[in-house]
Amino acid sequence: MKRLVVLALALALGACGRTQSDAMQGYGEADYIYLSSQETGVVRELLVREGDHVDAGGRVFTLDPQRLEFNAESASAQSAAAAAAIRTAQADATLAQTNFARSSELFRRGFYSRARYDADRATLQSASAHLAQVRREAGAALAASGLAQERLGDANGEAPAAGTIEQIFHRPGEVVAAGQPIAALLTPANMKVRFFAPEAMLPQLPVGARVNVSCDGEGCAEPIAATVSFVAREPQFTPPVIYSLDQREKLVFLVEARLNAPGPIRPGMPVDVRIAQ
Repeated sequence: MKRLVVLALALALGACGRTQSDAMQGYGEADYIYLSSQETGVVRELLVREGDHVDAGGRVFTLDPQRLEFNAESASAQSAAAAAAIRTAQADATLAQTNFARSSELFRRGFYSRARYDADRATLQSASAHLAQVRREAGAALAASGLAQERLGDANGEAPAAGTIEQIFHRPGEVVAAGQPIAALLTPANMKVRFFAPEAMLPQLPVGARVNVSCDGEGCAEPIAATVSFVAREPQFTPPVIYSLDQREKLVFLVEARLNAPGPIRPGMPVDVRIAQ
């Protein structure tokens, strides 16, 4: 009996000695920009290494452009041929228009037969229809040439924003499919923290709420301001359908917050989050 009393007293003292912290635990998380090409090809050159900083518009990789150059040259030649065909068709249509105008005047004055007049009119209609068709074909050829040039330019992978190269997936000489990531870019604006809030604190953490993020290490002396951008609708685990009071107190919900300014938080870094006062 004495042992039970002593044990109960020890548990009570231990519970009194614990202080409840207002900090919520979490970690740094990143939304990476995956740099890829819209074309299938062979990586010819990689201009960065993991950890390198790149400026917006800076080149990250190039694909071997030979196949795309052949396509661009072929499309350019077809466009030039279509332009020449337009000039020929335009000349034929102009001549047909002149002949028909003369035929119309001579037919009106009685010097041309009806058959010749109808033949010149049919020739004009045919020349006009051919000119319209050639113009459509030339437009398609010009569009194909422009697309081929765009595809050739896509062989040069550029960073859409300033950031850090976090990971490289393919090296020179490797074949990559269209849309397959070659490198991962992390921009300061895409850094966030994920943390877990108990159910009782959710009313204080709506989207747009301000929080302060603390971390360990260099640059973490002062709390970092962040803004809640996402709150999960369901807890992180599936408890029994009927919740006891103890179980309800253990429910936690995933919350995401975007950093208001670039800071020292890195992906995977443990952080403490507190509601801003």
